[in-house]
Amino acid sequence: MDILELKNKVLEGYKINRDEAIELYNSDYETLTKSADEIREHFCGNDFDVCSIINAKSGRCSENCKFCAQSAHYNTNIEEYGLLEEEIIVADAVDKFNRGIPRFSMVSAGKGLTEEDIDKVCRITKKIYEKAPGIKVCLSGGLISEEGFEKLKKAGIKRVHNNLETSRNYFDKVCTTHTYDQKIETIKAAQEAGMEICSGGLIGLGESFEDRIDMALELRDLNVKSIPVNLLNPIKNTPYENNKILPMEEVNRTCATFRFINPDASIRLAGGRALMEEFGESAFKSGANATISGVLLTTQGASIEEDMERFKELNYNVKAV
Repeated sequence: MDILELKNKVLEGYKINRDEAIELYNSDYETLTKSADEIREHFCGNDFDVCSIINAKSGRCSENCKFCAQSAHYNTNIEEYGLLEEEIIVADAVDKFNRGIPRFSMVSAGKGLTEEDIDKVCRITKKIYEKAPGIKVCLSGGLISEEGFEKLKKAGIKRVHNNLETSRNYFDKVCTTHTYDQKIETIKAAQEAGMEICSGGLIGLGESFEDRIDMALELRDLNVKSIPVNLLNPIKNTPYENNKILPMEEVNRTCATFRFINPDASIRLAGGRALMEEFGESAFKSGANATISGVLLTTQGASIEEDMERFKELNYNVKAV
C-alpha cells in the first residue's frame, strides 16, 4: 500500500473503505503514524480537546459489560452511591475549570437515568454554568429517550457520551443485557435533540483489529466528532481480569487508523492512559488530539498539572473543540 498516496487522498476529502483501512492498519508503522499526525494537523490544527469527568453515580449497575468494575454482576468492591449532591458536583466542575480543563462530564453508572435523576442533572448543570461561565458541560447517562435529551439540552448539556464499546460483530461477546442497536438508537435520539455526540470504545477486550476498524467506520457513518479510545485496564473479578494489556504500538496503530477513517474528529485517549508509556504521549503524535485528564471512574488517570505541561511541550492548544 502507498500510505502517502492514501494520505493525500484523505487530505482532499476521500473516505477510505474497509479494505483500505485493514491494509493501512498493518502497514509500515512509522509512515502510518506520521501520516496520521499530518492528517490531524491539516483538519484540526493544534487544537487539543481536554475534558475531566466525575463519577456522579457509582456501582450497582444492572448491565453485565465484562470490562466494567461498576457492574453489579461482579464483586469488585468499589464504592457504591446514588447521584451525588449538587454541591459536590458543582465544586468539582469549578475546580477542574479553574485548573485549565474546559470541558466537564458527569458520568452515571446504570442502564439509564431516571426522570428524577434527569431533573437533578438539569439543576446541577445550570448551577455549574452560574459558577463557571465558559465551561462546556457533558453527560454520560446511558440509554435516554429523545425527550430526556431535549430536557438536558435545554438545561445546557452540550454533548452526550455513549460508547459503542466495540464492533457490532463483537458486541454480544462483551455485553448481553442491552444491544448494539439500543446504543445506536440512543445516539440518534441525542442527535435528533440537537446534541453533540462523544462515542468510541475499548481496545484490548479480545477483539480483532478488524472489529476496531468496523467500529470506527460505524462512528463515521453516525457523524461522531469526539471518539474516545480506551485501553482496557483489567479489573480483578471481572471476566477480563486476565486480559493482557496491549502494547503501545497497537494503541498507536489504532489511533492512526481511526484518524484516517475520521480525519476531522477528536480522537480522545480516555481510560487506560496510566497503563501507557508517558501517559500516551506517542499516541498524541500518531493522530490522537484529545484526552480525559485527572481521576477517571474507578481507575487512576494522569495529573491535570502534569498533563497541561505535557500538552504545552507538544505544542497543543488546549480548548473545548
